[in-house]
Amino acid sequence: MKRRGIWPALVLFPVAAVFVSLFIGRYPMGLGEVVRSLLFLGGVPPTSRALILGVRLPRALGAALVGGYLAGAGAAFQGIFRNPLVDSRILGVSAGAAFGAALALLLGIPWYLVEGFAFAFGLLAVFLVVLVARRFGGSVLVLIISGILVGSLFSAFLGLIKYLADPLDVLPAITYWLLGSLSGTRWDAVGKLFVVCVMGAGALLLLRWRLNVLSLDEREAVALGVNATRLRTWVILAGTLLVAAAVSQAGMIGWIGLITPHAARALVGPDHSRVIPASMLMGAGFLTVLDLLSRSLMASEVPLGVLTGIVGVPAFLFLFMRHLARGGGWR
Repeated sequence: MKRRGIWPALVLFPVAAVFVSLFIGRYPMGLGEVVRSLLFLGGVPPTSRALILGVRLPRALGAALVGGYLAGAGAAFQGIFRNPLVDSRILGVSAGAAFGAALALLLGIPWYLVEGFAFAFGLLAVFLVVLVARRFGGSVLVLIISGILVGSLFSAFLGLIKYLADPLDVLPAITYWLLGSLSGTRWDAVGKLFVVCVMGAGALLLLRWRLNVLSLDEREAVALGVNATRLRTWVILAGTLLVAAAVSQAGMIGWIGLITPHAARALVGPDHSRVIPASMLMGAGFLTVLDLLSRSLMASEVPLGVLTGIVGVPAFLFLFMRHLARGGGWR
């Protein structure tokens, strides 16, 4: 397929995934019921309309937004750190968000505030990373090391909370949240995710033209008139906003931010002006499909983080072995 013909397919992928997810589930729906519900026409049983519009549609849209966030942030981070093995968790935002959610559950804070705690501590983790990195020069290596250290610190705090939690009540809730799920996604959550989309995803899309400069040496970027440190900071802030929102809503979901950018590069090339939007579209479609599978494969819902790991590891191994067979370098 020629690259100019890929974009319609990329746009159609998440749209089709969301539409198909309205039909499939424990209670299958017919085409007429779905279409008439979406068009607000009569002739649909109230229960079916409520299931389609109140449960399945917001959940599918939430999955698409979360998948797009993780994939877009992963592509951006791989670009600014010049490392194909980097994903959206590199700066400790996921570990910080996990600690925030676990702390809220341990303190008995209402469920509707757990997401706020996760979001706040995710941002706090990256703030600490940027603060430490700026103190010691702000280079790419310092950022990565700072992210690993801060992420490890919050992971240790998370382990402490799990140790202190009631094993009969709080600990199962923490474990379930960490495994990842979109089962509680409703229209209010979609509204908050959409606000983040306008801010974080919009910033990444506006900055995507300059990300190619960050793949060059620092001195070459300066010679082209780009303040690499400032640009990197803005990209990190935008990506962190997306990842924190995704983790606070869906829990710990890995591999989307690592694998999807590689698949996008294979389709549209290495130019970040194309990789960022392609990664977002592919991530949105992939996670919507995986969420559909998570609630349809078994009688009880399969945790989304588990399913992404089961699918993601073989997919990454396939991409890696294909790369080795071709004998080429990562683009």
